[in-house]
Amino acid sequence: MAVTVLISRALDGLNAPVVHVEAHLANGLPSFTLVGLPETEVKEARDRVRAAIQNTGFEFPARRITVNLAPADLPKESGRFDLPIALAILAASGQLPADTLTQYEYAGELALTGDLRPIRGALAMTLAARTSGRPLILPDLSASEAALVEDADVLAAKSLAQVCAHLVGQEKLSRPQPGSQASQPVYADFADVKGQASAKRALEVAAAGAHSVLMSGPPGTGKSLMASCFPGILPPMSEEEALATAAVQSLNGGFKLSSWRQRPYRAPHHTASAVALVGGGGNPRPGEISLAHHGVLFLDELPEFDRKVLEVLREPLETGHITISRAARQAEFPARFQFIAAMNPCPCGYLGHFNGKCRCTPDQVARYRGKISGPLLDRIDIKIEVPALPQEELLAKTRAESSSAVRDRVSLARDRQLSRQGKPNAALGPKEIDALCELDEAGTTLIKQAIARLNLSARAYHRILKLALTLADLAGDAKIQSRHIAEAIQYRRAFSGA
Repeated sequence: MAVTVLISRALDGLNAPVVHVEAHLANGLPSFTLVGLPETEVKEARDRVRAAIQNTGFEFPARRITVNLAPADLPKESGRFDLPIALAILAASGQLPADTLTQYEYAGELALTGDLRPIRGALAMTLAARTSGRPLILPDLSASEAALVEDADVLAAKSLAQVCAHLVGQEKLSRPQPGSQASQPVYADFADVKGQASAKRALEVAAAGAHSVLMSGPPGTGKSLMASCFPGILPPMSEEEALATAAVQSLNGGFKLSSWRQRPYRAPHHTASAVALVGGGGNPRPGEISLAHHGVLFLDELPEFDRKVLEVLREPLETGHITISRAARQAEFPARFQFIAAMNPCPCGYLGHFNGKCRCTPDQVARYRGKISGPLLDRIDIKIEVPALPQEELLAKTRAESSSAVRDRVSLARDRQLSRQGKPNAALGPKEIDALCELDEAGTTLIKQAIARLNLSARAYHRILKLALTLADLAGDAKIQSRHIAEAIQYRRAFSGA
């Protein structure tokens, strides 16, 4: 009897726990048994591994083979275990030296020819493996993605034969170079948006402090266009943010090297389910809010979303992460996104339009707006009206300020926040707000009047202070002044209340 133990990694949310791949060969009728809570795609590894071993020129043992993936209570999914299973069988049968195999970690899906195919979650696995002290052997396409982690020890292989040649000292595997990284991303430009100076100002404030925004206005006023411009005015991504974003996208196999350091922009259709939005499934996968981590989540036609779907946004808007619980397991994903939403003012869309063609009754308008709950509205920092453009503004030939000019101001304001408190103003807690948001006498008077007249909740009060702090950062002022408080209050009054 012979036993060989190799090391691989599974995926559990963003974590990549160690999995020991144990291969045991015994006398008896030839068989191949996989144990250790494997999903269907892992069970199918038996046929892939057998064909890959034979087509690579090795002998598949005609013995009783048992492969265990430990720990047994951790579900194993995808084809990432093909490579370590094949190597463990070859070592257990004496065709590879077992002592050198334990010096590495392995992951890769095998083709029937023995070639290695890319796997999803390579970045998450690399982030977990970089402190283990063991090099991680990956398929070459996945290794190029993993090479974005600067201090990780990754080796790239194209086939099972290449890995075996490396392990016996015949041919050394190379360390991959990061793939070609994208240049400055191209987004829609604010210069293409006619008029809407107040809405652009609100979006600039939102970008500077990472605040959420709800735009309300008739069709065709530029709401969706301005939302598509929004990623172009956000500050450049830091290395840490880029890695966190790429790791989440890698879990779904959706990360592309061409999108490195580009802030994600997700715009799901209003027919999306709650699971599509927050993530889920038997083996939990990230949803739209996590795929928008450090980027933008845009929900157009907000009241058309199912109310139960919108309610799931309440927790991640506050905490910046989402916990998905199932009967057998739990997974946590980051969800620090900027929420941008757009809606019409009424069912027909033309309430307040200068053409006067809206015929919606007050009850219809109230029901339409009532599809968005008060608690969700309370969590949105900025609520603005986007009115229809007058004819002279629509026909004007002058171009507005470009996104790059706005981004420069936003980046300066964000740098002030990061140097002062290490995070954007929108992420400040109550104690930090009390310490940073000192008001003068005029500002205190204004905020007292707003609390009394608008019936502000404690959350709304804190959000006004955070908005005012962002306005002060944009203006380069050391302290909040009364004009900042006044402007911040206006951003809470779009729907006749906070």
